[in-house]
Amino acid sequence: MIVMLHNSLLAIALIAILELVVMARILLRPHRDPASRIAWMVVVAVLPLLGMFAYLFLGEVNIGRRRVKRLHTVLGRMPPIPGLTGVASDPAAAIPERHRHLFQLGHSISGFLPIGGNTAHLLPNSNAVIDAMVADIDAARDHVHVLFYIWLPDRNGCKIVEALKRAAARGVTCRAMADDLGSRTMIRSRHWQAMRAAGVRVAADLPIGHLLLRPFVGRIDLRNHRKIVVIDGRITYCGSQNCADPEFLVKAKYAP
Repeated sequence: MIVMLHNSLLAIALIAILELVVMARILLRPHRDPASRIAWMVVVAVLPLLGMFAYLFLGEVNIGRRRVKRLHTVLGRMPPIPGLTGVASDPAAAIPERHRHLFQLGHSISGFLPIGGNTAHLLPNSNAVIDAMVADIDAARDHVHVLFYIWLPDRNGCKIVEALKRAAARGVTCRAMADDLGSRTMIRSRHWQAMRAAGVRVAADLPIGHLLLRPFVGRIDLRNHRKIVVIDGRITYCGSQNCADPEFLVKAKYAP
């Protein structure tokens, strides 16, 4: 009886110490909103074991130390970020007042200042965007860079696959990256291997690996949601356009 009581007290003390350690981490973690700190503190205090596990697996933005190290290495090799060109030297002078806060937000996130001399077009629908991408990839002369969160092996998805294969056959440098979770059906399909065989440099972004081990090296729910196409350093597609049919069969309720 005494041994059991001693063990129980030891377990309670151990949990309390772990709880204090996690709370200290919550308080000392940089770049966290105060409301978020308070919310996590309450969760850990009310549900000690469950709260600690929840915070350690979901409470911090963690994609893994090795990935962060690689990111800093790549950023260190990048050329200096360009400033505003073709307009006044002061970026703010060229931006209408009603839009200035948007550019300030973008600069605070990426470090990039606005660059003048660009034009933008809004295309009427999802199919039109894919067809325009295919036409521009078919006209590419130097390079095509493609990054999608969701890339499906459906009609529109395969249009981009075939366009990249044609470009690679012409000697155009083609690089294609897709999120390992959002594009898992494409990455595990024959089309992905066919692109690699055709000379397209393909890469799965944020690979999941073993489901049980993944949480210990980085959060599985942090994904690369970017949808970007860059052609010859001259044309870009950006925004919320995934590479899929408008019906969006993977999640039809989110179809346009």
